[in-house]
Amino acid sequence: MDDVFPPSRFHEARALIAGSVHRTPLVSSRYLTERVGVPVFLKCENLQKTGAFKVRGALHRLLTLSDEDRGRGVITISAGNHAQATAWAASAAGVPSVVVMPEKASPTKVVASREYGAEVILHGDAAAAFRRVRELAEERALTFVHPFDDPEVVAGHGSVMLEILEDLPEVGAVVVPVGGGGLVSGIAAAGGALRPDVAVWGVEPEGANAMSRSLAEGHAVHLDAVSTIADGLGAPMAGELNHRLVAEHCRGVVQVSDREIARSLVTLLERTKLLVEPAGAAGVAALVAGRIPVERGRSVVVVLSGGNVDRALLARILDGEADESGI
Repeated sequence: MDDVFPPSRFHEARALIAGSVHRTPLVSSRYLTERVGVPVFLKCENLQKTGAFKVRGALHRLLTLSDEDRGRGVITISAGNHAQATAWAASAAGVPSVVVMPEKASPTKVVASREYGAEVILHGDAAAAFRRVRELAEERALTFVHPFDDPEVVAGHGSVMLEILEDLPEVGAVVVPVGGGGLVSGIAAAGGALRPDVAVWGVEPEGANAMSRSLAEGHAVHLDAVSTIADGLGAPMAGELNHRLVAEHCRGVVQVSDREIARSLVTLLERTKLLVEPAGAAGVAALVAGRIPVERGRSVVVVLSGGNVDRALLARILDGEADESGI
C-alpha cells in the first residue's frame, strides 16, 4: 500500500482542498486527561464545514474527477454526513448531485443535504440504499462517488492526520471512529507514511462491527443488518481498500456499546462544551472504558468525527432514554 499512498499523496490532497475546508482545532481536555491518566486532546471535526470530517474526502474526490465525470453529475449514498459533504462540494464546483439515504436517516441530515443543493432520495435501509445508488448511477449515467472505498476520498481524509502531527508532534496515539473505514484508513495510512510510531486505533459500535469482523476474517465483510445509535458509523460493510489499509497500518479496532456512546456524548457536552453526534463520541467512549492501550507520558488524540446530531435523538439521550438497542 505504501506505493499507492506515499507521503506526497497526502500533502498534495491537503493542498488541493486547503482554503475550502477548515483546519479544525485540537483542544486539550483536563477532565479526560485526569480520567485516563495521560494527556488527552480532541480533534474537533464536529466544527468542520457541513459539521463533519466527510467534506475533506468528498471535496478531494470532486476536484480530482475528470471534466467529463463532473459534467455528468454525481451520485452518492450516505446516512447523512457524506451526503451533506458531497452536496456542498458539488454545489461549490457547479456540479449537480443526487444522494440516496436510508428511509430512517436523520431528518436534520436530510434537510441539510437538500439545502446544500442535492436531490435527496430516501430508500430502504443502508444495504438497500447501497443497491439503489448503483442502479440510479447506471440509469442516469451519473458518476458514483463512494462514501469511503475510494483512494481519493481516503487521501482527502488523511489531511486530518497531517494537522494532528503538526499541532501535536509528541502524539502517541490517535483514536478514530469507524464506519465504512474512510476516515480511519486515511489517518492510519498517513500515519504509516509519516509517523509509524504513532498508534492508530479504530472504534466502532457493537451493532455495526464490519471492520472488526473484516480484520478477524481477513477480508472486507458485509453485515446482514446494523443496529446502532450512531448512524454515522452504520455502514453495512467495510470498504475493500479501507480494510486493507486498516489491516496494514492500524494497531486494532475495538468496539463500544450504544450506552457507552450516549454517556460519552453527554460527557463531552457537559465537560468540554462540545456538541457531537453519537458517531463523534465513539472514540471518547472507548478511551474512557479502557479499551485503548495508552502509554504513560504520551498524548492521545481522539477524533470527534461529526456534530450533526438529530435534535429529537439528542433530547432522548439527555433525558437518559437512549439504550443499547439504539432507542
